[in-house]
Amino acid sequence: MRIYMQRPPAGAEAPRFFQLTLQQDLFGGWLLVREWGQLGARPSTRRSVFLDQEQAEAALEQLRAQQTERGFQVMFTRGADAPHGYR
Repeated sequence: MRIYMQRPPAGAEAPRFFQLTLQQDLFGGWLLVREWGQLGARPSTRRSVFLDQEQAEAALEQLRAQQTERGFQVMFTRGADAPHGYR
């Protein structure tokens, strides 16, 4: 699953983005990857590993909610397992 969010630019700056990607690893765990930064610049990345899917999805939803409060808007989601309302 992938959620891409963007915040409108302030002045002449490039827009800022925040991307969440959730995927299963080869060992049955779940990897949550966060990328953020300004369009056209080098992004920052953080990875978190979860043992079960429910915990990983809860973390993804919590991060999405936090970024929404900070002014980011969901631009698109991708994945068969995307939560309802985000497809």
